[in-house]
Amino acid sequence: MSDVISLEDYQRKARTDGAVRSGKEPDIFFDRQELDAILNLYGFMVARGEWRDYAISHDRESCCFAVFRRSADEPVYRIVKTPKLARRQGAYAVVAPGGRVLRRGKTLAGAIADLERQRLKLIDAAD
Repeated sequence: MSDVISLEDYQRKARTDGAVRSGKEPDIFFDRQELDAILNLYGFMVARGEWRDYAISHDRESCCFAVFRRSADEPVYRIVKTPKLARRQGAYAVVAPGGRVLRRGKTLAGAIADLERQRLKLIDAAD
């Protein structure tokens, strides 16, 4: 038979054990500089006609910036920020449509370097 305990005792035990959080964890999101870098790349690719739409999602563990060629399609690329992976694999990843990780990086610039290189090649070819 289980013991009956008061709600106050349960909450006190949960706070000391860390098993149950009394408050809600904040959602993960891109900061201003990260979002600025992503939107600069996005704006350039929209101007080139490569990308047409985007979506942003976030939760307690990660946030995602997805770019689409057409609104009805699946994302061409997803730029994902997962801070829990920062020490192991890097907090940032660029993911292809099938879920394959194309590149990881400890910084956003490192993760989107290949996409930036494509952008630079397009500029050089236009000159």
